[in-house]
Amino acid sequence: MFKTAALRKIEILDAKKDAWEIVRLSLFYEFPWDFNRALELSLYKTYAVPSISNTLFRSGEFTNNAQKRYDDTDILLSEIIENGLEDKKGKGWRALQQLNWIHSNFKISNDDYLYVLGTILFGTSDWINKYGYRKLTSNEELAGFYVWKEIGEQMHIKNIPDSILAFRFFFDAYEAKNFVYSEANVKISNITENLMLSWYLPKYMYAPARPFLHAVMQPNLLKAFKYKEPGKPLRNIVEKVLRTRSKINNLFPQKNPYIRTKDYPHKAYPDGYTIETLGPDKLMSSSSCPYHKIIELAKKAN
Repeated sequence: MFKTAALRKIEILDAKKDAWEIVRLSLFYEFPWDFNRALELSLYKTYAVPSISNTLFRSGEFTNNAQKRYDDTDILLSEIIENGLEDKKGKGWRALQQLNWIHSNFKISNDDYLYVLGTILFGTSDWINKYGYRKLTSNEELAGFYVWKEIGEQMHIKNIPDSILAFRFFFDAYEAKNFVYSEANVKISNITENLMLSWYLPKYMYAPARPFLHAVMQPNLLKAFKYKEPGKPLRNIVEKVLRTRSKINNLFPQKNPYIRTKDYPHKAYPDGYTIETLGPDKLMSSSSCPYHKIIELAKKAN
């Protein structure tokens, strides 16, 4: 295996002290494509939990604004990772506060919050370890834990486990208990799958392409939607294609960092965005919106 400059640096950094730098090296240089496919699948997994899918479906955001909802989540998480949380006036901190304000408008249990945090951490490592050109190093896995634990604490999530093993135990137990079929699960998953497929295919190809999406999903996840198991042959084909893609990509290492907020064209925001206006339209136009309050005060001052 060819060792990139980013990997050589990752190997000598301290997983706890240099956690943010390690995560950025992995994301910006080693696995930019894989990280984002992993994030998509991670967020998709939350739809197998009725308490989460019901909240999302009732909000109406998926039915009417699937692309915007995807882009809002992508941008806010990317801003946090790219900029960190040290600067209390910086873009990372502002994105986290926006995320906190959005979530404060919905009734979400602490365990659901904790699980979503776990999907991002373990969804990333599980995807890369299976489909990446190499598995994550222990430094990368631990760094991811420390970074997302810090983010979770700043989101006021309680009872975050103190070790990655304890967190994994909670994560697996939560899925075993809460992956249960519901109509809301299917409605949200179908909308999300159609969105993903629309990025690459015409609408008439959605149905034949859907099994390829399901081939990267675990059996317990498919069961929560009552989707048909795609079968081992198709799973093997998809795994080989994804691993081959990653290995070929490793032959041409990323020379410049891939910064998602700058280098990825978010379809919902062709002319750019302001962090404080990201989120459901209903919330952004409400009197409780922080940005809305600032604008109103500015109007009164003038």
